[in-house]
Parts: sequence; structure tokens; C-alpha cells
Amino acid sequence: MNEIIELLSFSFFRNALIAATLTSLIAGIIGSYIVARRNVFISGGITHASFGGMGIAYYLGFPPFVGAAIFAVLSAVGIEWSSNKAGIREDSSIAILWSLGMAIGILFVFLTPGYTPNLMGFLFGDILTVQMLDLIWLAVISIICIALLKFFYPTVLSVAFNSEFAQVSGLPVQAIKYISAILVAMAIVLSIKVMGIILVLSLFTIPASAANLFSKDLKKMMINSVIISVIGSVSGLLIAYYLDLPSGATIIFTLTISYGILRVVKLFKY
Repeated sequence: MNEIIELLSFSFFRNALIAATLTSLIAGIIGSYIVARRNVFISGGITHASFGGMGIAYYLGFPPFVGAAIFAVLSAVGIEWSSNKAGIREDSSIAILWSLGMAIGILFVFLTPGYTPNLMGFLFGDILTVQMLDLIWLAVISIICIALLKFFYPTVLSVAFNSEFAQVSGLPVQAIKYISAILVAMAIVLSIKVMGIILVLSLFTIPASAANLFSKDLKKMMINSVIISVIGSVSGLLIAYYLDLPSGATIIFTLTISYGILRVVKLFKY
């Protein structure tokens, strides 16, 4: 216990705990939405597409996260537009942008003179390097997510489970889809520093899938997903510290084990 109190005296560890909590809040809410829509791979597509923006930004000398944010938002809007207006299946759009973004990123990393360790670090993340500005952005996205749910929950619920009925009912389905896609994109970009490009998909999927085992109500699912994500992320962070392991991979491993345990509990309970 004393060692944990001593750890909290270090600003980098406090920042890591706050980042884990805020990221879990965002991933729990948005992850539940994309799981409810049965479209979990949109987060993977946006994440990997953002690598192209990182590569270009790094090559031009700009902050990589600026390029990642631009590419992520354009990819999210592009997926929604191509599946609704261009007649391309959504899974095909995701696959195309996924591979295109990675290809562009790899090409520009290759073209950048010298070694690029910082860019490579984005593939796996490092929650211990989170700065105050990152926490502010995570807090802003968290507040936006909560505010949208508070004021537009019925519309979000209708779009998530039955977008055709919502469209017939006169709800702004396309607007909600575009706004949610952009929000997913921004949440993913902010989560990359914590989990890395490779592991972000799992962060947005595993807690929501675990919560979905016990609840079909979207609001309850989001709450349970946030709880599972916070417990798994904080536990994984502490385990990573004590065993000197990569934080992102340890958090995902912990969340996966938690999912397995909850799955067994459900089998025995029902």
C-alpha cells in the first residue's frame, strides 16, 4: 500500500492513472455504440488509416498527432459517405482505408531521413508519457460524449439499433452518423498515445463486449463497459509497473482475461 502511495507522488504515474480512467470512459461509451451497431472494425479502420497522417506529418516536420487527427476524421467521414452515397459496402470501405492509411504511413516513414523512434512508438503506445495537454483533450472528449448522450440519447439509441426506423421517423440519422464517426475518430486518436495503433481496437471492443454479456440496454451497457474498462486498465497499469511489462499490452491482456472470466460467470449463472 505504501508503495502505491509513493507511486502517486510521481506526476507521470498520476497522469497515467487519469489517462487510463478518461480513456476507459471514452472507450466504454463509444465502444458500446459501435458494438451495438455491430461495426467494431470501424475503429480498427480509422486507427490504422490514421497512421498515414502520422507518416506525412512526421515527414513534413509537423506533430504526428495533428496528421493522425486529420486522417482519422477524413477516414471516418469517408467511410460513412462511401457506404451511404457511393454505394460501397461499409466493410469494403473500412478495408480500403485501413490498408491505404498503413501503406501511406509506411512509405512516408521510409522517406523520412534518419530513424523515427517516436513514430514507431505510436504503434504500441506508452501511457507513462502522457502529458497534461493530452489529459485536457481526453477530458474534453469525455465531456462531449456525456453531453451528447444526455441530450440526444433517444436518437443515438434509435440509430444504433434500427437506423431504418429512425430515418422513417424523421430523425437526423445521417447527421448523427457523421457526428458519431468524427467523435470515434477523435477518441481513437487520443487513445493511440495510451494504447498504440495496434491495440486500440481491443480497447474499444473488449469492455463493451463483456458488458454486452449481461445487458442489452445500451445505457446500462455503457455504464458497465466503463466500469470494466476502468478496472481492467488501472489493474493492467499496476501489473505492468510491478512486472516491468509494456503497459498497453498488459492492459489489453488484463481486459481479455476479465472478459473470459465474465464469460464463464455467465455460462454458470444461466
